[in-house]
Parts: sequence; C-alpha cells; structure tokens
Amino acid sequence: MLECVKNHWKIPLQPQITQLKNRWLISSPQLDVTPSWFDAVYWQEQGKILGQSHGRNVTWFVGDEQAPMVLRHYYRGGLIGKLINDAYLFSGLKSSRAYKEFTLLHQLEQLNLPACRAIAAQVVRNGLVYRADLLMKMVDGGRDLVAILTEAPLPCEQWQAIGETIALFHQHKVYHADLNAHNILLDGNDKPCLIDFDRGEIKATAGQWCQDNLDRLLRSFNKEKNKLDRFNFTSQNWDSLMRGYNREIIN
Repeated sequence: MLECVKNHWKIPLQPQITQLKNRWLISSPQLDVTPSWFDAVYWQEQGKILGQSHGRNVTWFVGDEQAPMVLRHYYRGGLIGKLINDAYLFSGLKSSRAYKEFTLLHQLEQLNLPACRAIAAQVVRNGLVYRADLLMKMVDGGRDLVAILTEAPLPCEQWQAIGETIALFHQHKVYHADLNAHNILLDGNDKPCLIDFDRGEIKATAGQWCQDNLDRLLRSFNKEKNKLDRFNFTSQNWDSLMRGYNREIIN
C-alpha cells in the first residue's frame, strides 16, 4: 500500500470517488483506499505511527520514513465546536469540507504551489450530518514558524522568501481561510510551504481578501509574541516579509 502512495506523489491524477453505503472515499485512481486508512488504530496495529501533533485536537503522523503522511480528522472550532465537536450538516459530497480541501490541494499541486499533497479523503454520513478525514503527504522536514521562532530568529532573506511564497498564492487567487504562523512551514531545505487549506478556495479575482490575509497573519505573529516567553518576531521581520511579498506581486 505504501508503495502505491509513493508512486502517487509522482503521478498527479484526477480523483476517483468510491461510495460504500454511507461512506465516500476520495483518492487518485491507482490507490486502493479502504476506510482503515483513516483509523489511527489501524496504523498503530501496523506499527506505522510516526508521531502526533497536539493543537486543539490530535493530528497523526503515519506511514514510514519513505512515505510519511499526515492524518487529520475534521473538528469544529469556536464556540460551536464545544457543543458539536466534529459533526457537520450534510448537503452533498461536493459541499463537504474534506472533498473541497482535497480538490483544492489537487489544484494547488497542478499549479506547482508549495502546499501539502492530498492522498485521500473520507466523508461518512450519519443522518443529517457527516464526519470527515484527510490524508496528506507530510512536508519533508517541515516545521511551523511558531516552533522555529521560539528557538531562534530568521534571517531577513528567509522572511522575504515567506512573503514571496504568500504572494505566489495570491497571484493565483488562492484564498487561505486561516493564514497564521502555525500554518506556514519551512521544509528541510528552508523553503516555505503553506498548510491547512480547510475552507480555502480559488477566488475569481484578487481583492481586499489578500490584504485581509496579511492582516490576519500579522495578528497571529503578534499574538504569539505576547503569549510566549520567547518568540523571535519584530516589526523589521514583518517589513522584510512585505518586501518579498510586494516584489513578487510586482513581478
């Protein structure tokens, strides 16, 4: 199975949809996806749990060193998340968050933008609601900016590269619904990558939403700086990011 996943990373194909009663599996055609792929217990039984990340909820790292993957269950945020946790109103497969994010990530891959590659997704309906999961390729050596900046500052050139990367997405009219310091990674080669495109989309035109994205990111940096004992972020860092952003937008 993992060999098929490794091949998938090299051959982007249109997704296939398999329905099993009240369950839909979305993947590339050459992958024989089963519901167990979305069950952390299955990966544990195979000895294929690589680790886990604790944010508001657990994200699992599964597979092996040759094919490391990220398994994420969809959870609600905000006040409603405290009441309903992980159930969403079902209004059709193509309206589900997992289907939308899977297809968006596939589009980003075709555009050669630095984002996670989608491997498979699952939507399970139960009456009026559904629950969902997404399986993605792990970013090689990826660490988020919060983890990095709690240890050491980044050079000016790195901040400019982050700004250039955000500008690339905006040039392609890609809207990220939650652009924050946790959702920007540097890979093993220190190249920026954006993750978590839940509720993201490709807009018809660029507009105020681009500035709103940047404003949200700046608030995120300032929030982390106020919250953490050590967080290497300054106004000069933001200026460097914006120089990279504006240079890429102009070009």
